[in-house]
Amino acid sequence: MIRTFTAAVHQEEDWYVARCLELDVASQGETLDAALANLREAVEVYLDEVTQPAIEPTPLVTSFQVGRAA
Repeated sequence: MIRTFTAAVHQEEDWYVARCLELDVASQGETLDAALANLREAVEVYLDEVTQPAIEPTPLVTSFQVGRAA
């Protein structure tokens, strides 16, 4: 069965950190593609090992703007 999950990725110095928003799983890599590939693998391992994974509903992800405080 194929499932779609959502990843949030940010850069910390020379590494990209990827976190699955529906699961408590994260990984990292030296490139964006590597971080996502490592996250995919970590999620697969997690789902294989946990008998009843706690899968949260996909959150609404959006952006917003704020004015700069003077």
